[in-house]
Amino acid sequence: MQCPRQTALTASLLIGASVFSISAHAIPADVVGGQTSVLLDAELLESAAGLTISGVSSDVIVPGNLGTDSVAFDINSRSATAPLLPTTFSYDSDDFLTTFSGTIEHLGSVFFNTDTVEVGNFTIGFDAGRTPTNSGFFVESTVGVAAILFDVAPTLLDPTATSLTIAGDLLVSAEFAGFLGDTALTGADVGDFRVEANAQANGQVPVPATLALFTLGLVGIGYRQRRAQRSA
Repeated sequence: MQCPRQTALTASLLIGASVFSISAHAIPADVVGGQTSVLLDAELLESAAGLTISGVSSDVIVPGNLGTDSVAFDINSRSATAPLLPTTFSYDSDDFLTTFSGTIEHLGSVFFNTDTVEVGNFTIGFDAGRTPTNSGFFVESTVGVAAILFDVAPTLLDPTATSLTIAGDLLVSAEFAGFLGDTALTGADVGDFRVEANAQANGQVPVPATLALFTLGLVGIGYRQRRAQRSA
């Protein structure tokens, strides 16, 4: 049978270990690379929007991972410098929907109508103001036609501590429909996308304050034990 002091020690250790386990369970991760594949409905873009794909820039991967007609764009590193934007997207793999932040940036352009229209160096970001009719995620061109082109309708979301996969549909944004001169195109499904990103833990776990309190608690317990033994 444990004495009161031993019982208190055991309880303190169990509580401390539980707190440490909870704080260490949530592992924030940073997107650090990878690629995003896109498959556009060329026939629909041509018939509905008057856009005919005429080519891609040399840094675009052909084909992408959505079939022989798809293309892919490298995801920028977190240390990218001008003229490229650095990727800043972070998330907690165990609680993605309430913890993600930042943007996923890409390199490469697509050209339309004998190269007179360019979109490229795409940003995937989130704007809560674009909900509830859309997911809030969007794809924005930062060169050529510098505007939000598509709203994103995800059909697959798979975040882990080492990778992030998001796939779904590309819907014409209100901004792009306005650029095309036909607001009726807003929300039209014109293609598919698949983000296949590499990720790594960002080094913020365990939470320093929680770990410090746990450590100080153990030190205090040890000090009280030694003092009680000397007084006995």
